[in-house]
Amino acid sequence: MKQAVLQMLLTASINLDKDNPRIKHYLEQYKEISSELIALALSDNSSEGSSTTYHSLRDSIKESRGIIHPIVVSHEPDGSYVVIEGNTRLQIYREFEKNGTPGNWGEIIALVYEQLDDDEKHKIRLQSHLVGPREWDPYSKAKYLFYLSEVEGRNMNAIISMCGGNGSDIKKSIDAYKYMVNFYKPYTKEKGLDFDVSEYSKFKEHENSKIKSSIEKRNFEANEFAKWVANRNVNNAMKVRLIPQIMRNDEALNAFLKENITAAEKVLHAAELASADLSEYPYDVLASALYKRLFDFPVGEIQNLANDESYSDKLWKLQNLKEKLDFVLDLVEKQTK
Repeated sequence: MKQAVLQMLLTASINLDKDNPRIKHYLEQYKEISSELIALALSDNSSEGSSTTYHSLRDSIKESRGIIHPIVVSHEPDGSYVVIEGNTRLQIYREFEKNGTPGNWGEIIALVYEQLDDDEKHKIRLQSHLVGPREWDPYSKAKYLFYLSEVEGRNMNAIISMCGGNGSDIKKSIDAYKYMVNFYKPYTKEKGLDFDVSEYSKFKEHENSKIKSSIEKRNFEANEFAKWVANRNVNNAMKVRLIPQIMRNDEALNAFLKENITAAEKVLHAAELASADLSEYPYDVLASALYKRLFDFPVGEIQNLANDESYSDKLWKLQNLKEKLDFVLDLVEKQTK
């Protein structure tokens, strides 16, 4: 890596980086990209977490009257300055300067490199945001890895040497990004839904051969998982790992398609309980456990039992239990007379 010079630069003289992976998905919908559009993307990123981070950083810089870590800038062959790391901090300075916020916001401390090539720029971004203290969101990381692998054609060893990790995890990240772009993005557009990049973790969990195989064995199309995410059937990223079990259980699968993974998980737990050997537990222990379970019975569950045909089996089991309990308690009452 070339040697950098620490110096103060005029904020107005530095160009924001249009290739910043954290906002590139936001910019892709526009044909012409201006510095004002980049500024808007930085301050109003599509994920709630990113927006919160921007405003927290802005408040911190305002309180401290400046930044602690210099931004990183490349002095380009045409004489321009382009920020490689620190777009958000630069934009905050510009915002303060424009709004007349008290402080010296017309200049910013920067590490300036002379004419960085693409490899050097990639290394700075990767070290700062894939393995560094100011991480991009997972979708932006995956998008950048995809760019390095399939747009620039870099081999896996080269990517690993830049950012660490292992080839398997990097490939899974890239494949999850591709799946989102190929299936999730078109479906959300067709249905008028938001393309929510914060759902990325669900798609990365999906990139497991056992999960994909179990879905395929039930004759679902390749794009079905994208629909499930968009329609909120997949309502928990960690529970995506339950999908192979759900696919093997018809009742759980019906609950999943009708509601979500959480509902399917309840069916699976019920199946586990049914298959467990409870014969050694005294009836009074089982009765106590059931009493505790039913003590705070949800109102919504009662409404489902009363009105939803899919709950008829559960209702029958409760009615059958009541009948047996009434029979036993009637016998006890007769013995006490």
